[in-house]
Amino acid sequence: MNQAAVPVSIGQRITEAIAIKTVFTLHLFGYSVPISETILASWIVIAVIFLLGLVSTRRLKEIPSKPQVLLEAFIGFINKTAEDNLGHHWREYAAFLGSIFTFLLIANLAPIVSPVGGFGHEAPFAIKPLTRDINITAAFAVVVILVSIASSLRVRNPVGFLKSLVTPVPLMLPFNLLEYIIKPFSLAMRLFGNMLAAFILMQLIEAIMPMIMPPIFSLYFDLFDGLIQAVVFSFLSTIYIAEAIE
Repeated sequence: MNQAAVPVSIGQRITEAIAIKTVFTLHLFGYSVPISETILASWIVIAVIFLLGLVSTRRLKEIPSKPQVLLEAFIGFINKTAEDNLGHHWREYAAFLGSIFTFLLIANLAPIVSPVGGFGHEAPFAIKPLTRDINITAAFAVVVILVSIASSLRVRNPVGFLKSLVTPVPLMLPFNLLEYIIKPFSLAMRLFGNMLAAFILMQLIEAIMPMIMPPIFSLYFDLFDGLIQAVVFSFLSTIYIAEAIE
């Protein structure tokens, strides 16, 4: 005798949605390396960026087409932001900051094309924001702060960097050192917290008001909020590098 299916609560639905699952495991040199859905999705985003770059730069013309105009406008925006904040050092960091922004932009906006379930049926698949995983945001934040430290050492030289740690008075040494912990922590948690909260809210909306309100709210939580968080993370990264080299 078949038992009736046990209804899934909203709490169970959200817990299932935010869980980071292992897709497959690689066995290399006697070690098992689990590949989570976050890592797999990161590879896909990297591949998409590579293909977009390859396709969009194949046939550049002096009189640009519409896609080339959009590409030049995007690169111009990245370069102008870097120049405004980094001065004559902007060329050295524009590609780095542009890569961060492009990755986060695609990773954050991907869920907007995810199908929505409801009224007794489940969506065939779900595209989840990469940055709901603290490992992704922490990795980006650590890279940014390491670039900031390396840039300060290169521009100021080691002696100048050490002097900056005791500026304006030696008593500030522990607080200046603490900044190098607080900055990446705040970068990672701000992006992670905002994207995870938006993802959970979308899950609640899909469960409570399926097929009617999700597309409307998705314009904010998936599109607008994802864009804003990519801009904020990239802008703060630019500011931290600027503070390190000024």
